[in-house]
Amino acid sequence: MISRPLGIIFDMDGVLLDSEPFIIEAASRMFAEHGLKVRPEDFHPFTGMGEKRFLGGVAEKYGFALDIDRDKKRTYDIYLDIIKGKLTPLAGTRDFIAQCRKSGKKLAVASSADWRKVKGNLTEITLPPETFDAIVAGEDVTHKKPAPDIFLLAAEKLGLAPQDCLIVEDAPGGIQAARAAGGKCLAIMSSFTKEQLAGADYFAPDLAHVPDEAIDWQK
Repeated sequence: MISRPLGIIFDMDGVLLDSEPFIIEAASRMFAEHGLKVRPEDFHPFTGMGEKRFLGGVAEKYGFALDIDRDKKRTYDIYLDIIKGKLTPLAGTRDFIAQCRKSGKKLAVASSADWRKVKGNLTEITLPPETFDAIVAGEDVTHKKPAPDIFLLAAEKLGLAPQDCLIVEDAPGGIQAARAAGGKCLAIMSSFTKEQLAGADYFAPDLAHVPDEAIDWQK
């Protein structure tokens, strides 16, 4: 009997780090530059769906004509400036990655965010892209979460079947995507409650408290 999982696929925001307050601030500033005042809670339903939906959902709510290329670029410009010296890894991130490496597991990041944000985030928390065996960003797939495409591609890049991977997520759409991909799912309760993340196989408040069975299950 082979111990599973052979690979760990991490969502980024809310799993490895908490960038949501910063991206909300950046997006709010961008909208304010256009004379639109939005509220932090406006963004919450679109968490984990990529910036196109993150910005677009709020724009739709207020009837704002979003120029996605222009406004996303401006949001990232603001975001990458305000995270400097402030963005840090969530509890347990470094130790859990080291533990997975020591046990020979392959590691991937699969984030709905654009490459620009992914690279900026990982660099800021000093977990450079080469820390992982594969990285998939939002531009790499046509269908975003809750579609499974991003996790299927991450598993493919690891050279593994999705069924041999543990997918670590923090948002309901990500849980749906993980289940649809066929992998087991660990829900990190950094942004949503256990009830909101129903459907995951395992639950933890952060990577410092991952249950043993989440990394020791047998296929």
